Amino acid sequence: MQNSAVNPVVNVYLTGSLGTAVILSVMTGRILERLGFTDALIRIFTPVAKIMKITPLIIVPAIYNILGDINAAGRITGPALKKAGATKDEQKIAIATMFQSQQSFSTFMLGLVAFANAGIWAFPIVIIGVFLPVVVVPFLLSKTIYRDVKYKDISEMPRFTPSTPIVPTIFNGAREGAELMFLLLIPAVVVVYAIIGLLTYMGIWPAIQSAMSSFLSALSIDPETGMQSILVSPTLAMNTLTETIVNMPPRFAIGSFILAASGLPLQIPFAQIPAVWAQASDLSTGEAMQAAVVGLIIRVFSAFALAWILTPMV
Repeated sequence: MQNSAVNPVVNVYLTGSLGTAVILSVMTGRILERLGFTDALIRIFTPVAKIMKITPLIIVPAIYNILGDINAAGRITGPALKKAGATKDEQKIAIATMFQSQQSFSTFMLGLVAFANAGIWAFPIVIIGVFLPVVVVPFLLSKTIYRDVKYKDISEMPRFTPSTPIVPTIFNGAREGAELMFLLLIPAVVVVYAIIGLLTYMGIWPAIQSAMSSFLSALSIDPETGMQSILVSPTLAMNTLTETIVNMPPRFAIGSFILAASGLPLQIPFAQIPAVWAQASDLSTGEAMQAAVVGLIIRVFSAFALAWILTPMV
């Protein structure tokens, strides 16, 4: 069981495109940070953050996630939140909000292709299902679960654009991406797959998969693509959706797309986010995982609600 859990994960990261993507995502994020992207995002979000009475940095991990990778987002923006003096509740809100956006631009584009194949108007789905939660989720969480928040003006925060020359920025980003992959991601993902392997060996996992499939169907999420998003890859799920969307109700296609536009698959909230944020922020592994699970729950049930709300619009 040990070999079956470890070898495929290591091979995927070292010989497949995933390992390269992790390194490139960290490099891209560091380059954007060096170009002043973090400071620019804070200024854009400040008017809304002032109304919400929360630090403008909350939205930054979600945007970095869309442009790069959920691991790079944590590696880059976790220290920024810590540097700005964000409370633990604000850092948890940042994780839960980050979970509401897709971690791969290919997931987004394949979803749009699928909607085009079925003649579904994607504009309201993208605006309400992808971009609106980046603002709505922090507001709701700051008024309910994580209420220890405080607004900080730009003048009260340090500058987040480093002065490192561009060439060292690129090479240091590559080294950081490799360290992230070897020291955090591979061990964390192996643990999750080892647990799944143990459940399979005990004969429990097929029953869990069947229950999950029935649950997704009840939530107006296509079981096939939903399970792919949860267990394998949202990008793969959207690639499947491009081929199967013509044979399913629009409601199920919308629910599947919104679920895929998230921080899934499962090894991310249960392994990668806790591993990365425990090192990059003030949060412990358990606190980071709790925030990720909150984000996962919000995303699953928002997929169900928005599937019904958006279907008449498209």
